[in-house]
Amino acid sequence: MVKLSVIVPFYNVQQYAPDTLKSLRANARDDFEFILVDDCSRDETPDILERAERELPGAVLLRHERNGGLATARNTGLDAARGEYLTFLDGDDWLAPGYYERLVAAIEDLGCDFVRTDHVQCTARARSVHRVPHGRRGAVLSPREVILPADRSTSVDYAYAWAGVYHRRLADKGLLHFTDGLRTAEDRPWIWRLHREAESFAAVSLLGVFYRRGVASSLTQIGDVRQLDFIKAFDQVVRETAADRDAAELLPKAVRTYCAIISHHLGSIERFEPSVARKLKSMSAAALKRMPQDVLEQALDSMDVQRATRLRRLRRRPVPAEVAA
Repeated sequence: MVKLSVIVPFYNVQQYAPDTLKSLRANARDDFEFILVDDCSRDETPDILERAERELPGAVLLRHERNGGLATARNTGLDAARGEYLTFLDGDDWLAPGYYERLVAAIEDLGCDFVRTDHVQCTARARSVHRVPHGRRGAVLSPREVILPADRSTSVDYAYAWAGVYHRRLADKGLLHFTDGLRTAEDRPWIWRLHREAESFAAVSLLGVFYRRGVASSLTQIGDVRQLDFIKAFDQVVRETAADRDAAELLPKAVRTYCAIISHHLGSIERFEPSVARKLKSMSAAALKRMPQDVLEQALDSMDVQRATRLRRLRRRPVPAEVAA
């Protein structure tokens, strides 16, 4: 019986993959499997993974014939996973030795659907601890009940799939798969669905994932059209939340978060290619018009003057018919 399945997508990370794989070796156990998904890498990553398949205990190597993005690669891993528990790691991040053993012990001790953990963010030589934005630790709670309040960062805003571990029953219910083809913000609809539909979760003070920021090939660093998938992702969040039995309570949080992300991208629009920047403005204006207008107005009223003014100005922008659709 496989106790834990670790799903690790890789795409053109030859510089970092050896450290990732070394850290997986330091977490190996007879009942752990590491599902390595090569998302059609074009550098030396496939060769590195072929060696890992032979040398890393529990390694299972899967390959995509065409690049599908992180969400699709994770889904490939989920479909192959056999573990009682499942977790994720990105191909340019790494782990502390023995971390997964402690993580499995935590969820087994608590007996809940999923557990969320803190992590260490690494930017060049700088290190900073980022904690689950939920105060109670080691207490089993309803994830639906910690989505709010709307105007404060909560567990649903801590969208990192690799910062936690998940019981197989969530996969069996269809709650762990990602929206296929999303190239960025793929964790957002995923974490919202998990909080709305899972029955129990806990946050624990467990550090062991090292998240590498500032990687040149990361979509968070690239201002091309793939970044605009955040609009598809948040459209899905709003649409699914609007259909929820508690929509009246939850929609203000979804809409306010969507507005904050739009404002963030507009505030750093100079990093986008000019054609993408224009598309960002028109698509964001269309997104504002699609939102429930009464809820949007409340969200704008609750934001600081600079962000609210920027978004109200954008909402007045004419939207071409093909973008509005």
